[in-house]
Amino acid sequence: MPQIKPTRSELIKLQRKIKLSKTGYTILKKKRDGLVMNLFDMVDNAKEAQETLEKSFEVANKYLGMTLAFEGEVSVESCALIKKGTPEFYLSSKNIMGVSVPKISDLSIKTGIKERGYSILSTSSKIDETVGEYEKVLEYVAKAVEAESTLKKVLNEIEVTKRRVNALEYVMIPNLEDTIKFITMKLDEMARSSN
Repeated sequence: MPQIKPTRSELIKLQRKIKLSKTGYTILKKKRDGLVMNLFDMVDNAKEAQETLEKSFEVANKYLGMTLAFEGEVSVESCALIKKGTPEFYLSSKNIMGVSVPKISDLSIKTGIKERGYSILSTSSKIDETVGEYEKVLEYVAKAVEAESTLKKVLNEIEVTKRRVNALEYVMIPNLEDTIKFITMKLDEMARSSN
């Protein structure tokens, strides 16, 4: 520690710095703990979204199988190629303890029978039911993507916060405390030698 000047002003600066570091450590530790507590709910939400998506996809595939058997492959493919419209949604973000996570809103996937592009007179209701089921699948895909990306961002932030907490706890604060001890010892030596 030869680059440190053993002066009272340096000691005061270091004491302020250690106080600030301990405050930062406490705040970061609370943030990490809060994120971990929220993480369990997010894992449940992501798991539920994934399960709902899988069930919805199975139902949609069953509808597709029935429609293919009833209508024929050519009719179903032609209706699929005619289908108009693109799913629209609004992507924004929300804040979870300082972490910006995606939020999908204003999701408009469902289309009316008239907007689908094929004639309702030349097709059966099976096609409409199948289209409706696959529109539900798209909604659940959006929800699953939102839940999983939120989970990934929060996990990443927990890891970053954990590293910062550990750096403060095991490196920065102990180094500052050692430097304060060194300066205090040098100041005591200088005081004794001047007496």
